[in-house]
Amino acid sequence: MDFLVMLAEGFIGIFNAGGAVLMSLITGILPTLIVLLTFVNALIVLIGEERVTKFARLMTKNIVLRYTVFPVLAVFFMTNPMCYSFGKFLEEKQKPAFYDAAVSFVHPITGLFPHANAGELFVYTGIASGLTTLGLSFAPLAIRYFLVGVVVILIRGIVTEFITKLMWKD
Repeated sequence: MDFLVMLAEGFIGIFNAGGAVLMSLITGILPTLIVLLTFVNALIVLIGEERVTKFARLMTKNIVLRYTVFPVLAVFFMTNPMCYSFGKFLEEKQKPAFYDAAVSFVHPITGLFPHANAGELFVYTGIASGLTTLGLSFAPLAIRYFLVGVVVILIRGIVTEFITKLMWKD
């Protein structure tokens, strides 16, 4: 009988935990994302969608800029997870590669710009704590993470775009 009680409590516990996560999202990140999305859309309307799209198209015409500068700007200004919305300015076949580049950059940027992915700052600070324990600055590490991150997102963007083109063929 005790086993059945434990099983029932465990079963409902899963849904209670899910409800708690949902409530934390509703009172935490969702309002921020909604306001940020509203602001960005208003800004695009004020600047002019044609101008913004033209700038984005110009920025993404070159494959190196498309998978370095564009994702860096997206992550820096829009932060994680809103940065992926910059993909709307890309051609359909480039969107998977942009997402891959942007999602791969949300950690390397954190050391220099913690606002970009504040929810996962603990990953970087956990690594950097070894340096601070030794009395060393973690700024050089942050700069190296950033620079290596830019190289990695370029490689990932190019490779993913290549794979996408192969898979897109009819």
